[in-house]
Amino acid sequence: MNLLSIQSHVAYGHVGNAAATFPLQRLGIEVWPIHTVQFSNHTGYGQWRGRVFEADVIGELVQGIEERGVLGSCDGVLSGYMGSAEIGAAILDAVTRVKGANPAAHYCCDPVIGDVGRGVFVRPGIPEFMAERAVPAADIVTPNQFELDHLSGRRTTTLAAALAAVDDVRSRGPRAVLVTSLHTDDTPADAVDVLACDQSGGYRVRTPLLALSVNGAGDAIAALFFAHYLRGGSIAEAVSLATSSVYGVLARTMAAGAREILLVAAQNEFVAPSRVFEAEHLGS
Repeated sequence: MNLLSIQSHVAYGHVGNAAATFPLQRLGIEVWPIHTVQFSNHTGYGQWRGRVFEADVIGELVQGIEERGVLGSCDGVLSGYMGSAEIGAAILDAVTRVKGANPAAHYCCDPVIGDVGRGVFVRPGIPEFMAERAVPAADIVTPNQFELDHLSGRRTTTLAAALAAVDDVRSRGPRAVLVTSLHTDDTPADAVDVLACDQSGGYRVRTPLLALSVNGAGDAIAALFFAHYLRGGSIAEAVSLATSSVYGVLARTMAAGAREILLVAAQNEFVAPSRVFEAEHLGS
């Protein structure tokens, strides 16, 4: 399997492509990473250096890959943080090029907009771009709960509301939706839910809530879910494997007291999760 991953990158730590590329490679997948930004470290540190790339750089790199005659072998495009709406447009152009070369290819959009407690943290224009252009163009979207609420215009305080919000997002084009970091009135205080839905129905995976706050877990789970979904076609298996792997990495990270997720040290979690959390079918 070959995947084109277009998102942010950091030299130190693991977010964006630095969180998505290695887990996919560990699963035996060829990844063609294109960076929308190149920072020294993620912005959660408060200080960083680097730059956001111009949209034409993204297009130029995709064109170079296209000139190698290999876009027909690309099975999917994964996108995450977009530094500007113009970069978003360049990503959608890349999706069009890939699907033109391989109509069976899929596009997975992680609609990075914001998070609970932080609100919207992307540049002006990006939330609108996500809602109006990226999500309708995507086959799979992987919002967190805040982003699901933002895209659907709902408050997902209940499981029923979350499922309704997912249905609203799916009605705009995506065949599958993965919701991460979900807390409803049905979620125990010591747990966190992940919700995945497609035409086969809704599935929930519940894991213990870990007492740590790190960046990059959402980028990793989006990449893993996309890969497992494309490989097996079963959304239940995809959400179970992706969630179990990321939980294993986070548990290892918490035990070590590390600030960055231990993607390399805990890499076996990607191929053989130490604890598997089964997906609960919520109905069609």
